[in-house]
Amino acid sequence: MDPMHRSLPRSTPSAHAVDARGVVAFLDALEAAPSIEPHSLMLLRDGHVLAEGWWAPYAADRVHLLYSLSKSFTSTAVGLAVHEGLLDLDDTVLSHFPELDSEITDPRSRRIRIRHLLAMASGHREETLQRALDRDPLDLVRGFLLLPPDDEPGTVFAYNQPCTYALSLIVQRASGSSLTDYLRPRLLDPLGIDDVGWITDTAGQELGYSGLHAQTEAIAALGQLYLQGGRWEGRQLLPAAWVEEATRSHVSNGSDPASDWEQGYGFQFWMARHGYRGDGAFGQFCVVLPEHGVVLAMTGQSEDMQGVLNLAWQHLLPAIRRSGDAGGGKDADDTLAARLASLAISPLPTEPLNRSVRAGLFLPAPDNALPQLTGIDVAPGGADHLTVALLEGESRLEVTAAFGIWSADGATAASAGSADGGSRLAVDVIFIETPHRLHLALDLLNSRFTARWETEPLHDPSVTALRQPTVVNPIPGGSAADSRIGRGTEGTREGFPN
Repeated sequence: MDPMHRSLPRSTPSAHAVDARGVVAFLDALEAAPSIEPHSLMLLRDGHVLAEGWWAPYAADRVHLLYSLSKSFTSTAVGLAVHEGLLDLDDTVLSHFPELDSEITDPRSRRIRIRHLLAMASGHREETLQRALDRDPLDLVRGFLLLPPDDEPGTVFAYNQPCTYALSLIVQRASGSSLTDYLRPRLLDPLGIDDVGWITDTAGQELGYSGLHAQTEAIAALGQLYLQGGRWEGRQLLPAAWVEEATRSHVSNGSDPASDWEQGYGFQFWMARHGYRGDGAFGQFCVVLPEHGVVLAMTGQSEDMQGVLNLAWQHLLPAIRRSGDAGGGKDADDTLAARLASLAISPLPTEPLNRSVRAGLFLPAPDNALPQLTGIDVAPGGADHLTVALLEGESRLEVTAAFGIWSADGATAASAGSADGGSRLAVDVIFIETPHRLHLALDLLNSRFTARWETEPLHDPSVTALRQPTVVNPIPGGSAADSRIGRGTEGTREGFPN
């Protein structure tokens, strides 16, 4: 990894009383679980990185879409803005949108405060995103405030994307800058986070509730900052009082003792059976265990997020030992280091095809699951690879798919193989700045293809959009294009009941 990306010191597990054998067992269990696909892992104790690894073609220097883990960064921006006097936790939301004052007449809507947004306690009993967009597809905050809360604000929990979106706009209005620009000198630069991108809406506003792309070390650094009570290299970057408020339960969100989503909710942080965390759909985790001095940062493409945490509690907690207990010692450290260096997602198998692959255009089969893909243009490049162009109308994304390995190119990596006993050419495309993988099956006889997502993107599903935004990059159709991100999609994938 380039030194400019390394904000945290490195050490070994045994030097900080962590038994490396437990970390190896955690890796083994993750890879054995059928609904879990890890992409990266960093384990810290006492402020030192003790274990880090990326499943190739994912890599340390690549950003990863964090989905709702973005909320914890937005919450941090709120804490900084409160500290600077730009806003107050007891401000009403409406006071920051005075142009809406005459329209918002419901008393409960008028009583929603910033602290209620932070705690997902606006008084609504369920996700409001789609209903708010139905009210106003161009102004999500207006649509949200036009929906009267079911209960008094502060009394009921509902995971609710417009709460965080409103927080992001309040910070952007109060500071006169984007979230990224506001966080840059106050958080990102001091923590050594130099490569981020945040999806915006058509008005150029960063979403806040989702859309942040960052490296795994950025997740680890944020968790370490909170673990240290807001201090970083001798400076108090974030008030200790804010850290305490953000990481305690403000509202009940259930009572299941076996669920890490029903232990209470803080200020855009989940309370858990052990410690607290920020998380995002498909397995983006920032887990903080204050009682052990431990931070666990992970990215992935996992349908079973509770399963990831269950495995962490099963294998990592016993590996965290008392000070002075080296656990497995140097031999175990070396075994873990070798294991971490060899992590990889398996490429497609290379069984022989029944017929040769010829250049040409493949059209969608009747049962194709991705209607936006209008064609696949294939050009063989020799015995070991081929060029595959994904067509979406006039848009075109070319990838190089290699047989037996992942071929990384730009924001994608692709692997080619066979399917259906060799009658079809299989191509998998990993969008390595996101959690997502696309499966293609091309019928070599009829020049037809089918396509399906391993996990369907929750933002714009266009294949050309699945990468880190580097400039203002509005979502086509405005905020309405994000209408699938809610309790029924990102919420459900993060473990909430339907």
